Amino acid sequence: MKQASICVFCGSRTGDHADYMLAATRFGASFAENNWRLVYGAGDIGLMGAVARAAQDSGAETFGVIPTHLLKKEVGKRDLTNFIVTENMHERKKVMFMNSDAVVILPGGAGTMDEFFEVLTWRQLGLHDKPIFVLNTQGYWDGLLDLLDNVTKGGFADQSLLTYFKVEKDAEALEASLKEALAK
Repeated sequence: MKQASICVFCGSRTGDHADYMLAATRFGASFAENNWRLVYGAGDIGLMGAVARAAQDSGAETFGVIPTHLLKKEVGKRDLTNFIVTENMHERKKVMFMNSDAVVILPGGAGTMDEFFEVLTWRQLGLHDKPIFVLNTQGYWDGLLDLLDNVTKGGFADQSLLTYFKVEKDAEALEASLKEALAK
């Protein structure tokens, strides 16, 4: 079976709810068992670091991509299977996306939203058909989901926009949905 690569976009902070870190760790721990390679932002802090450490501890391959200006701030995790340093954020996102078969969004801040909206827009424009998943731990993304619903109701996007990603409430459901999507 071909190894699938899962791009994970998430926060470089842990957030204010312990369940965010727990979900990131549980999800990261599922990588080796499913023969998945983690593709992520190469940081060793926040949810990024939690996913990576759990994936590594489970025996999974890790592919990290970090721009030069974030090496110190995000504590570039150099003990990954692959560690790539890019010139800027745009190149980072492109390298991560091009080296993945699916995209997962965990809780995060403005950077995570930027990453989500970029891959969602590319999907809307027909530039890819990779599955996109949103892990809505403790309802973290409810406001964003309401906004996207409002965008379609307001006539700024076709209703199909809401079909380009799937929302899961916990790491176990996310793992099951990913397995199903990648089996197709």
